[in-house]
Amino acid sequence: MTTLRRFTCDDLFTFNSVNLDYFTETYNLPFYLQYLANWPEYCFMAEGAGQQAMGYILGKVEGEDENWHGHVTALTVAPDFRRQGLARNLMDLLESVTHKLHDGYFVDLFVRQSNSNAIGMYTKFGYSVYRTVIGYYSGEEDAYDMRKAMPRDVLKRSLIPIKSRIYPHELETD
Repeated sequence: MTTLRRFTCDDLFTFNSVNLDYFTETYNLPFYLQYLANWPEYCFMAEGAGQQAMGYILGKVEGEDENWHGHVTALTVAPDFRRQGLARNLMDLLESVTHKLHDGYFVDLFVRQSNSNAIGMYTKFGYSVYRTVIGYYSGEEDAYDMRKAMPRDVLKRSLIPIKSRIYPHELETD
């Protein structure tokens, strides 16, 4: 049985097993605390029996005008709990917060170009590649900026892909 609940500071002491994956970015403690303090409505934990950490999602809301959107900062599910729909459930929660609480135009995320499994999963969830960010990951690996329009973006303008590649410093700052 899985419980989806808000991510808390105490979870920072139990989620290490979830982060043991090449594709999972692990951040420093102040980074996680910043998300919990500023965007608690975007931070969720999937928990199993005995309060075992199974996965989590961290996100935020940012931008302005038609660029007002939810952003997936981190989504990961421990290897033992993959292919059970946890990632889909966590993404649904984040998308719901973006749509119902913040009335955002879209949700975006960055994914390593080499992570074909994640790209396939996000595509199944309705995301499409918006643009490529050169050297996004440690200056060595490019990322896809993937997006999914929310109901507010009736004309789906936020999904019109940009063909030119950009560098991380060219990303919008909010």
